[in-house]
Amino acid sequence: MQTIVTVLLALAMLGTLGVLFAGMFGLARGQDGARSNTLMRWRVWLQGIALALFVILLLMSRS
Repeated sequence: MQTIVTVLLALAMLGTLGVLFAGMFGLARGQDGARSNTLMRWRVWLQGIALALFVILLLMSRS
């Protein structure tokens, strides 16, 4: 179970990084604000999921 949570955490972190870079490159190219706002929402959700998985992983490792 701990391995599954670790893999999910890694995927959430990579997803967060991907969305962050997509937003940065789009901002540098001058894309519209609606797309930037959508990417920001995705980033926040993925960060929240990664943080929750990290807490779950910590709790699992304590027991």
